[in-house]
Amino acid sequence: MKRITLFVFGVLLSSALGAQEKVVNVYSSRHYQTDEALYADFTKATGIKINRIEGGEDSLIERIRNEGARSPANVLITVDAGRLWRAEQLGLFQPVKSATLESRIPANLREPSGLWFGFSMRARLIAYNKARVKPGEIQTYEELADPKWKGRVCMRSSTSIYNLSLLGALIDHLGEAGAEAWAKGVRSNLAVEPKGGDTDQLKAVAAGQCDVTVSNQYYYARLVRSDKPEERQVAERLGVVLPNQATWGTHVNISGGGMLKNAPHREAAIRFLEYLASDGAQRYFADGNNEWPVVASMKIDNPVLKTLGDFKRDPLNVAVLGRNQPSSQKVYDRVAWK
Repeated sequence: MKRITLFVFGVLLSSALGAQEKVVNVYSSRHYQTDEALYADFTKATGIKINRIEGGEDSLIERIRNEGARSPANVLITVDAGRLWRAEQLGLFQPVKSATLESRIPANLREPSGLWFGFSMRARLIAYNKARVKPGEIQTYEELADPKWKGRVCMRSSTSIYNLSLLGALIDHLGEAGAEAWAKGVRSNLAVEPKGGDTDQLKAVAAGQCDVTVSNQYYYARLVRSDKPEERQVAERLGVVLPNQATWGTHVNISGGGMLKNAPHREAAIRFLEYLASDGAQRYFADGNNEWPVVASMKIDNPVLKTLGDFKRDPLNVAVLGRNQPSSQKVYDRVAWK
């Protein structure tokens, strides 16, 4: 009788563990409608249900930290390597060893020890007012600090993770002193005090409030592909440049994620991460949210990304952007960027 009881208990335990692996709990700061199809396709292909908690990047990271060992979260998905680095510094991730992820995701777009991975790529382009700036007149990030642009530049605040990561790349390329000289020069060239998001900067340039700015390419692509005539008109007034093609290449960043340290469904979590590197998921990132796939073999159908064409990308490992983040913030503070 005892053997039968133990056998039944073992079967029930095995079934319970199997049932547990049929779910993956994802904490995501991505708020894009096209991601709904992404998640639905994963469940259809694997039978694994996705439970999703959405929120702001910092609030999700703080929630996971507070939940500790009791956290139900398996995977954190967020935008920008700088935010993934913040979660890494809090010890929230555990390394994933996956031949699929290592073969499909370029080494410079993932954390070297496998703590987190980039699944889509975004480039920080320069946008300019076509009526006030000639094609080819500005071609590098460094030129934004040239006195010729005094009173002609719009930028986001120094707390923007995109600006922190861009400066992190410049610190690597120019050294901290060179990057500070750049930040000081750009600060003196601002037409207005830093405020708003990337779309606000693009609209300000189109309206003539300033002549040049920087933006992730998908904000520009959204305006081009918008159903609203007034937003398409904004895009029509803009020219865009993929900077630094003659030097180290255009600054690129990622949207990505990793498996959390206390993940209760590790096998399902790894399958989900591997799915995000699949052809189907990569196509959603490109077609649905105007982001470049990280998988080099993927063909792009997105008309705006195709128009931007192939370009030289900064080969810097995106983990460096996080490591340089404290220095970036200190530089911005010293030049009173705001």
